[in-house]
Formats: sequence, C-alpha cells, structure tokens
Amino acid sequence: EDWAAARVNTALAPGDELYTGAPGNLEVQIGARAYVRAWANTQLGLANLDPDFLQLKVTAGTVSLDLRRLEPGDTVELDTPKAAFTIERAGYYRVTVTASRTSFITRRGGRATVTPASGTGAAIAPSEEVVVEGADGAQVATYVAPPRDEWDRWNYARTDQLIDSVSARYLSPGIYGIDDLDHYGSWRIIEPYGPVWVPDRVPAGWAPYSTGAWMWYPTFGWTWVDSAPWGWAPYHHGRWVFVSGFWAWAPGPILATPVYAPALVAFFGGRPSVSVGVVGPAVGWVALGWGEPLIPWWGPVGFIGVPWWAGWGGPRIVNNVVVTRTTVVTASGITVYRNIGVRDGVVVVPHDRFGRGPVTPVRIAKVDPSRLEPVRGALGFAPVRASLSPDVVRGTRPPEAALKRPVVTTRAPEDPARWLKPHGIAEPAPPAKPQLVPKPAKPDATVAAPRPEFGPSTLERPRPPRPPGFERQPPAAPRAATPAPTSERPARTTPEAKPRPTPPPGTESRPGVPAPPPRPVSPPQREVRASPPQATSQPTPRVESPVPPPRPVSPPQREVRTTPPQPGVAPRAATPAPRVDVRPLPGEPANRLFPGGRSEVTPRRDAQPSVGAPAPRGSDREDRSQPGEVRSSPRR
Repeated sequence: EDWAAARVNTALAPGDELYTGAPGNLEVQIGARAYVRAWANTQLGLANLDPDFLQLKVTAGTVSLDLRRLEPGDTVELDTPKAAFTIERAGYYRVTVTASRTSFITRRGGRATVTPASGTGAAIAPSEEVVVEGADGAQVATYVAPPRDEWDRWNYARTDQLIDSVSARYLSPGIYGIDDLDHYGSWRIIEPYGPVWVPDRVPAGWAPYSTGAWMWYPTFGWTWVDSAPWGWAPYHHGRWVFVSGFWAWAPGPILATPVYAPALVAFFGGRPSVSVGVVGPAVGWVALGWGEPLIPWWGPVGFIGVPWWAGWGGPRIVNNVVVTRTTVVTASGITVYRNIGVRDGVVVVPHDRFGRGPVTPVRIAKVDPSRLEPVRGALGFAPVRASLSPDVVRGTRPPEAALKRPVVTTRAPEDPARWLKPHGIAEPAPPAKPQLVPKPAKPDATVAAPRPEFGPSTLERPRPPRPPGFERQPPAAPRAATPAPTSERPARTTPEAKPRPTPPPGTESRPGVPAPPPRPVSPPQREVRASPPQATSQPTPRVESPVPPPRPVSPPQREVRTTPPQPGVAPRAATPAPRVDVRPLPGEPANRLFPGGRSEVTPRRDAQPSVGAPAPRGSDREDRSQPGEVRSSPRR
C-alpha cells in the first residue's frame, strides 16, 4: 500500500509504478538504443510488456522517449488522461501532462498517431506538437514543434554518450548498461577467456552477487538486483572468473542475439535439513564460472532443473571438463563449481531472510563449502510483500490526484493480481479504470490532425533565425619578404605606373630588353644536429622529432581547516580510509589489440587513487593521468 525508494538496476514488471520527486529525474532503458526519461513530479507506470508491445502510462509530469532504434513491428504506446499516443517509428518524443491539457511533440523524424477519448485517430508528422484539451479531449490541434529547451538538449546529449561506448566493441549488441562499464572498470585480455572486465574500487573481500538483493519477478521468479552503478550487464549475461586474485567478468564470444537471465548463479542449501554452522537452515549461491551451465529455478515443467546455456557462445564446461553441444547433461551429474573454492566466493544468508531486503547485513561470514548441497530444481521460497521491491526504505508518495486520474488506452493493462493472489499477496488499491478506445490505424492511412488558422494562435512558434553555416576560413596569404636596404634613390613613379622590380644581383638591365624573372627563394632550412654514427650493421631507422616525456602532475592539495578543541568536548575519532587495492591488473590491456594502441599507465605503489570519482566521458580507462610508469605499445 505504500511506496518504496527506487533502486538502480531494477527489472520492471507490468503493474509497476514510478514517481519522481522534486528535484529528481528517472531513466528507464527499454532497448539497446532506446530510453524513457521522466522529469521532476512525474508519475510513470508500466501497463504492458509484451515482446512487440510496450505500454506506458503518464498521469502527471513530463516524459521523453529517445528511441534511436525501434525494431520493425514493435509498438510503444503512451497513455495519458486526454489521449493515447501510438509510436511505431524511431525518433524523439515528449509528452507533458497537466490537469487541463496534454501536449505531445515529435522530433528527429518521429511519427505517431493520437487517439483522443472521442476515438477518432489522427496522424502526427515529424516536428509537430499536438495539444489535446477539453473535458473529454475533444479539442485536438497541431502546431510546429517549439524550440528545444534545456530538458530536450540534455536528453539528446545523454543518449549520444550512452550509445557511444568503448565497451560496445567487446559485447553483443542488445545488452543493457554497456556505458556503465566504461566508467567503473577496465578491460583486459586474459587467455583463454579473451576480453574480461575488472571492476574498480571494490572493497576487500568483495565477491559477485554479494551487494544487492533478491527480488521476486512474475516471469523469472527470483531476480538479482545489484546495488553497484554498473550492476546490470555483469549479472544478467556472461560468467565471472577469478584470475590472479581479481574477480573479472567474462562476457564470452559476441552473439547476434543475447539472452537475458535473472541471475547466473548456482544455489545451495534451500532445504530445512541443510545447515551451515548456524542455528536453522540457510541458503547460499555462487557466481557461475567460465562455461558452466545455469540450472533454471523458474519456468514451466520440463524447463526447471534442466542445464541451460542460452545466451552463451563459449565452450560448455561441466565439472571442469569441456563437453560438446550434443552431450546430454543432467543436473544431477553436475557436482563441481569452480568458484566455490574462491575465498568469500559463496554468499550465504539465513533461510528466513532470503528475498526480504539487502543481503549484506544478514550475510553469514564463515561458510564451510563442503556442507553445501546444490539445488537442482525450483527454490522452496514463497515471495512476500517485501519481495516485490529490492529496498525497504520508504519513498515519496505521489499526490492522490495523480494516482486516481484515469487514462485513455487502446489495450487493457495487465492485471498484477493474477500472479500475486497465488502467493497470498493482497493487491493494493487498484488504479482508476482506464477508458478504452479503438486501436488506431497506421500513421500513413490516418488523416492529419486539424491545424488552427495562421495568426490568431498564440502557441505557434515564431519564425526562427537562419541556421548557422559552416564557414571555412581561407588559408592565410604568404608573408611578403622584406627587401634588402639599398643606397640608391628609388625612381619617381606616377600614381598610375607600377614600380619596376629591382633586378637580382648579378644581372644587368639593358634598354629594350626585359629583365629575367627573379629566382625562387628557398625557405630557410631547419638546423639539424645529428650525433656521430654508431658502429652497427643494422640499417639506420628513420628518426622523428623526439617528444619529451610528460612531467608528473601532482594532484591538487586539499585545504584542511582545523578548529581549536572546545573545552569539555571529546575529540572525534578519525574515520579510517577505505582499503583500495592498487596491484597491477592481470592479463594484457584490451586496447593493445588494435593498430595504434594507446599507452598504459601503471600506478605507483605509493599512489592513492581517488575513490568514488568516475573517469570523464570519452577517456580510456588505461590512460589515467596519474603519476606512474608509462609503457607505450609498439606500432603495428
């Protein structure tokens, strides 16, 4: 019945509602190159989520859809209190909902169809604004799209940065959260895994799937939600490996169509008779290693408990042995998981704390892996109300007017009660009943919305200025040489006559004979100082101008101001700095694999890297400007 604070990397299901306070904004990724963003004081709901149909509802605020790519046949629908907007083409779209009106804007070649409450659909051309007003949404008018404001420009710039990711070269297209890997880790080349990603700034004793929560999802059952800002792609794709004392994420070979998984772990315990040195039963899990199969705990009969390699293009490994794709593997025959032997690699919590908030506070420190028994089927955990959200912190509640405001829709929303009632979870107060309208026709076959007469409207955009052109500056004219001083008196010339050029030295000017043209003057030669040749039989390579090595730049010193001790007040104990590992990473830097590879900087032992500050956008993670040894890769 109440609202919980949202958490990054949460998988959304039909029936979920999101609200942004003020100040605040929200970003939902709905495709590899498609994003939905909400401004402050905006309520956004997910009504339907089918493979080819995404239905969103907006009852208050401003929402932008930046769809850089939309697969053929896919449809996105925005339901508002005044009208429903159907989108079947890539572009940029923005909707603003207030109590009295709804406006919808198309940009960047986007086309849509508006269906008001009256049921008469109309097409929306690119760079247009549709305004729907009136008690029943009967007043529909179109205008030229207004100029982009700060919110539009921010959406454009953010999407440009998200899709222009360095990590995209190592991952399959279609994986979400790729840009986060550029700012929070480094790519390395380690055989036989190929490109692997090593996270930065993780605490000592950290292991995958140890900082987050288990959330119950209607389609996949238990789903892992990690609290790290980069915690989407490494927990739903690929495998985790432990190399040279580092945890690294190995995505495996690039696939044309990656397959999402709720979590790539192997479960242990789960039965009341299994205990791990604690009072009562416990349940544990460990990240799957290189090529190990996933044993699903969700899905229909015949799918649960069957080893699954979907979304994995690398070798298939069972009990540390490579098997062929035609080998029949059963869950009972899998007894070895490589990451169990890694210290702190297995995460164990009490049985009654699973799926009820973050696992870090309730994690059991000492675990005996020999007493763990693999789970080869469905998990014996029933979800509770706390399992529907990854966080138990109370969030901001939207205004009641926005909660009770009905919307216009072309399809009835998904009813979450059908998967909540079987688990004994009472559904909260249902939202207002939507108003169903006929499904709109194709945008090409739909008539255009009416336009007001030119002149009396106050919403029409004024005539914009001419767009700036790209003026290339002409090259500067060569500077004329200064003539040498002479003792002869210059000849007197008339304003119409041109002065006769002075003949160069060594020539004579005869009457009636034109003087020969002057010799071209060679540019001054650069002085080159060469060292004496060395006695060697190798050919002399081409010598280029040496570049002096960069001087190490000391980090700016932070000014520390101290206050004198107050009488009768005990001094505050200093907070110890977090332990940061500065060992050199294993393997070969990934940026050395292409011609013209960039240099690598190895931090010194006594250098303390900054904690919590991500690298600037567009910079290479291996080219950090910190004092250290610079090793340049050879030219290929």
